Amino acid sequence: MSTGNLQVRGLTTAYGAVVAVDEVDLVAEPGRITAVLGANGAGKTTLLRTISGLVRPRAGQVLLDGADLTREPAEAIARAGIAHVPEGRGVITELTVEENLRLGALLGASRRRTDRGLAQVYGMFPALAQRRRQDAHVLSGGERQMLVIGRALLSGPSVLLLDEPSLGLAPRIVAQIFALVRGLVDAEGTTVLLVEQNARSALSIADVGVVLNLGRVVAREDAATLAADAALRHAYLGF
Repeated sequence: MSTGNLQVRGLTTAYGAVVAVDEVDLVAEPGRITAVLGANGAGKTTLLRTISGLVRPRAGQVLLDGADLTREPAEAIARAGIAHVPEGRGVITELTVEENLRLGALLGASRRRTDRGLAQVYGMFPALAQRRRQDAHVLSGGERQMLVIGRALLSGPSVLLLDEPSLGLAPRIVAQIFALVRGLVDAEGTTVLLVEQNARSALSIADVGVVLNLGRVVAREDAATLAADAALRHAYLGF
């Protein structure tokens, strides 16, 4: 059983001649939220896509509890315990909320574990419980974000990769989603690697902040220290 210690060593990913992730080192630990911050084009999404196996790196390693997953296919990486929630809130609108959630349990979960996981997700997201029999197309943007996070949790991950969960949501809903993520980490000890452009909100719930610029790590600090560094914030984070 994975404990969720994620290490990235010297990771380099390129699209042709364009290097999107350039020798990145980072550690995401169990029970902590590591926020990856930076402007558009900094390499944040490519970093998550490389970790989850959707993109092959040019060099470097991705390790989960010491096991090298770098060259494994995406399905094997998911089975190992890394769940990726990509940007865009992709739900299957023709399916019900519960049918969408059950898709997350297709990686071999038993019926009992699936039922237990559904109960936990509904406890975490009461709005989904109320709409469990309704088609997903009726959901608001915030509810869809809850649904894709809940679907990822049904796979029983030790590491959760979240890509821009605040995108397009009202500030009140962003605060709610982030509070739920913080609560999940505190209650379950899950490792969360959070990619966000909303740096102020991300740092408010994160334990560690990593700043990328043009694919390279330019800062790595405790979240509170990073938030207090006015020069760095102004240079790279826009607030």
